Amino acid sequence: MLNFTVDSRTCTRCGACAADCPPRIISLENGLPAIAPEKEAACYKCQHCLAICPTAAISILGVAPEQCTGLTGTLPAPEAMATLIKGRRSVRRYRDENLAPELLQQLLEVAWHAPTGVNSRQVRFTVVDDRRKMAEFRTNLLEELGKLVRRNALPAGFERYADFVRVWEEQGQDILFRGAPHFLVASAPQAVVTPAQDCLIALSYFELYARVNGVGTVWDGLATLAITQLVPAARQWLGIPDDHAVGYCMAFGPPAVSYQRTVQHPAALIHRVS
Repeated sequence: MLNFTVDSRTCTRCGACAADCPPRIISLENGLPAIAPEKEAACYKCQHCLAICPTAAISILGVAPEQCTGLTGTLPAPEAMATLIKGRRSVRRYRDENLAPELLQQLLEVAWHAPTGVNSRQVRFTVVDDRRKMAEFRTNLLEELGKLVRRNALPAGFERYADFVRVWEEQGQDILFRGAPHFLVASAPQAVVTPAQDCLIALSYFELYARVNGVGTVWDGLATLAITQLVPAARQWLGIPDDHAVGYCMAFGPPAVSYQRTVQHPAALIHRVS
């Protein structure tokens, strides 16, 4: 049941909800917007109808307008958004401290609002939420990599992982996770339309929201390859479902470095179709 309801006292019959409905299942035939029972299965559950209603007359999926945040006057200025995007940095130096649990939960909840193919909303965040858990995971993963090195069993193209193991064993230097106290894996069922893309978009949202909350992040390709290509047991350690595709991994936590300004990259590569 979609629980699609309309407040007849405030609805203006403007038709905005029907016009913006992606599967076109909202009807105005009887004056007020309505969804026929036989069409409910086609609903994307995107809540566009609730979001677009100018008078907050529509509720759906048990969500009422008064539970939502109004957008007028609350969005960041374009200049602030541009600075956020241009000012993001890959952080490779972290303090050995946990984030506050409430902040960590907020980061995940907000990032999960990222768009997904056909609104599947199946991205799963697997998070290492405590630095002691992270230390154990780091040690176990590097030990397994060390076994591969000593058996000369690293696949072609992964030879540099021998150096990562050596630096860890000789100097205690963590190149895989950069000493971050937290770790995030975005995965999605292989059966959804766009599992990899959904995960990458979600992590991009996570990264930007983390930045404005003073949290550092780094896209962790080295750890992603270690988990998906070299030490498959790591998926079981982390509890990633067997039918999930790992989109990417991100290390994060309180940064031990503070960047002061944006940088200057070359001009954007743009091709305008003639």
